[in-house]
Amino acid sequence: MNELYNSNPEESYLNRDERVKQLKNTIDTLKIAEEIATNGYLITSSELADLMNINASAVTSRGEEWPWRNWIVSRVKREGNQILWQLEKFEQTI
Repeated sequence: MNELYNSNPEESYLNRDERVKQLKNTIDTLKIAEEIATNGYLITSSELADLMNINASAVTSRGEEWPWRNWIVSRVKREGNQILWQLEKFEQTI
């Protein structure tokens, strides 16, 4: 009954310090996303993939607009062979 549900089996083997380090990395990622959104920066598919920690092809296959955490990710334009994306923060009501 006292088991902690963990959707990522790899994380269940990490000690507390490693889990805290991962959490700090997540917070850093979210701060970067917030700065990108707040300043209206456009980022490439590979930069967005790095931010989200996914493959670049997974970014482009998601379509024109989709939610990610606290942001709406929108395909804005193409410059040469680069697709540029914009993050826009949305307010959630719980």
